[in-house]
Amino acid sequence: QVQIAESGGGLVQPGGSLRLSCASPRSIFSVFSSSDLGWYRQAPGKERELVANITPGGTITYADSVKGRFTISKDNSRKMLYLRMNNLKPEDTAVYYCNRKEAGGPTYWGQGTRVTVSS
Repeated sequence: QVQIAESGGGLVQPGGSLRLSCASPRSIFSVFSSSDLGWYRQAPGKERELVANITPGGTITYADSVKGRFTISKDNSRKMLYLRMNNLKPEDTAVYYCNRKEAGGPTYWGQGTRVTVSS
């Protein structure tokens, strides 16, 4: 049974935009809203890296490479996490993963959604 499901990846030209979504259908509201939520990515031949993270209190962290271009947000009532990606570059090509760290509980990963930036 799916704990986390990402969507929204695809092929986009350099300079284009995408919005990734991450649903947590099996999480209850109180648990979701108290979780650390993040987006990670893994490019071919590279290690998985943090792209952006948002804490339960709303503190946001971005990787230096995406600052000013990507925006992480969440909707606790819908148990959704988003990543808005603008001005995409070829080096943003990767599989993007959603991550949920429940307070005092387990960590969940999605299956990933592929983003390809190419002309």
